Amino acid sequence: MRFSNVSKTALMAAFAAGVMAISSAAPLTAARAEDITIGVAGPMTGELAAFGEQLRRGSEMAVKDINAQGGVLGKQIKLEVGDDQCDPKQAVQVANDLVKKGVVFIAGHYCSGSSIPASDVYAEEGIVQMTPASTNPAFTEAPAAKGIKTVFRTCGRDDKQGVFAGPWLAHTYAGKNVAILDDRSAYGQGLADETQKNMEAAGHTTAVRETYTAKEKDFSALISKMKQAKVDVVYIGGYHNDVALMMRQAREQGFQADFVSADAMNTAEFWSISGPAGEGLRFSDAASAINLDSAKQVVAEFKADNYSPEGYTLSTYAAIQAWAQAANKAGSTDGDKVATALHANDYPTVIGDIGFDDKGDLKKVNYAWFIWHDGKYAQEPLN
Repeated sequence: MRFSNVSKTALMAAFAAGVMAISSAAPLTAARAEDITIGVAGPMTGELAAFGEQLRRGSEMAVKDINAQGGVLGKQIKLEVGDDQCDPKQAVQVANDLVKKGVVFIAGHYCSGSSIPASDVYAEEGIVQMTPASTNPAFTEAPAAKGIKTVFRTCGRDDKQGVFAGPWLAHTYAGKNVAILDDRSAYGQGLADETQKNMEAAGHTTAVRETYTAKEKDFSALISKMKQAKVDVVYIGGYHNDVALMMRQAREQGFQADFVSADAMNTAEFWSISGPAGEGLRFSDAASAINLDSAKQVVAEFKADNYSPEGYTLSTYAAIQAWAQAANKAGSTDGDKVATALHANDYPTVIGDIGFDDKGDLKKVNYAWFIWHDGKYAQEPLN
């Protein structure tokens, strides 16, 4: 095909305009390339979305505050959010998606059943993962056995929580009938097993040991069985939605046993499901950081946004804080280098000064009891 002089001129003008457009866009692209991308992953939708919001809110505030202070290694942080709905298969897909987006750090996941399979993806890519909520011991034990050093958590472990809860049950309910239940999840079953083990080691037998199906709508048969066994207290390893519904149905059926559980009860959504039937529920968790001097400024920021930083909000904030300080200390966002810095040093965070052992677990966790009363939960004074 032949072109006229006019056509050639038009083509050259268009080409020049295109080059200018690319040139003018180059600085913006370069600026974006300078951002450091990190991720947060958890149940942003679904039955446990209340906990996903805690992780997201904690991450967003941490990124905002760190960026305002100059970022990490002089660069701004960009946050990517992954929704795994606490489903193991979806968690692996989320992990792969976040890897494709270039994340160098992950705060998450929430459920142990999601964090554990996702950790294989991050470990293979040398990405530091720090969960603020997954308590199953296998999350850190399994990678450590393989020599993987990039896995951490800013929460406690089920075996440690079992050491706290088990002997307490044995002492408090001496001579009483104790039922221990779990929802078959990595979190719930692990927690129930550890609590039972430690309770029985303290000399108390288990009257009823049962499992139930997560998201069950009718607990009548289970409640009837516990009534027949004259159970005085029910310890449950599971999530807030099931426990709240079970308590409501128990009270409706005249079953007045005490209910005890663990850290997955630390959301206001528990009471929205249980209503007054949730009165008196006791659960164990790491001692609250909300009133610590280290958290006051950040808590005030959340409250200014009309948000109460409950549950895992501050432990998520602390995870990003610790990673950012370690990256600055290492002079790099390389996973192995940051992990080395995390293992070697203690860091000031909103939940206090924290340090990690060789497996990536916190060196120290102080547990406390929290009690639901009149629509709110509060920490019982520490002895």
